[in-house]
Amino acid sequence: MRKLIYGMNLTLDGYIAAVGDDIGWSGPPSEELFQWWLDHEQANSLSLYGRKLWETMSSYWPTGDQRPDATPAEIAFARNWRDTPKVVFSSTIGKADWNTRLVTGDAATEIARLKAEDGGPMNIGGATLAGAAMRAGLIDEYVIVAHPVLVGRGTPFFTALDGWVHLNLVETRTFTGGVVLSRYETRR
Repeated sequence: MRKLIYGMNLTLDGYIAAVGDDIGWSGPPSEELFQWWLDHEQANSLSLYGRKLWETMSSYWPTGDQRPDATPAEIAFARNWRDTPKVVFSSTIGKADWNTRLVTGDAATEIARLKAEDGGPMNIGGATLAGAAMRAGLIDEYVIVAHPVLVGRGTPFFTALDGWVHLNLVETRTFTGGVVLSRYETRR
């Protein structure tokens, strides 16, 4: 059975984007934090995206390694992003490229099916998609990369749940600029 990991950058008050889908508060990341995300992505065997995050990632990373100012880590990230199999959950996107399969049906059912397969860890991204997986009890690990900024409103990392989810802290790390990574496993 595969492990499902939900991890994103978020504000200290818990938002992955400020009002208007503004993520300007999160970047650019330090080299150390970017390398951590690269290592995290390289350990992943499948990426699951909601529509908004897919549109953000697919607008940049397919050619991110071709920019003249791209760092070695950015080049590696772009290549890894293109090579990693991806599943996008959306009823409005007509097509998805770059090693991607589009799913228009019930997200929780498909995620449960993917989890039941043999294979390496899967990452899930996007608050709406992750919220469906949270409510279905499918997430095994939460990776919270909290940036020292408050935005007051926006898209929350955590969605409304039907019950409590108990977690065990497995890692904490501080990066340049006061960015704090916390990894939690779901207690079953």
